[in-house]
Amino acid sequence: MSDGEWKNYGTDPDIEVEISPQDYAEGKDPQLDKAISVVMNQLKKNPVKIPKFDKKPKLNLPLFNISTNGNGSHKKKVSNKTNVKQKS
Repeated sequence: MSDGEWKNYGTDPDIEVEISPQDYAEGKDPQLDKAISVVMNQLKKNPVKIPKFDKKPKLNLPLFNISTNGNGSHKKKVSNKTNVKQKS
């Protein structure tokens, strides 16, 4: 194929499904129905294997320095509110 022959060409379908005007008028989607049917048959032949979660490694959480004032510093922020008593 030369460059001009394959441009603007999609892929060929694996399974061809006819869509009739009646299907369209009735809101049916035969392509979707066929896709679901194929997937369900494949799942019957090759069921999903669920992994065993009984042997999980015990991993400790990493240690983080937690900021008390939200800006990354560990110093407590002093409030200048009027209800705070200051030592003289």
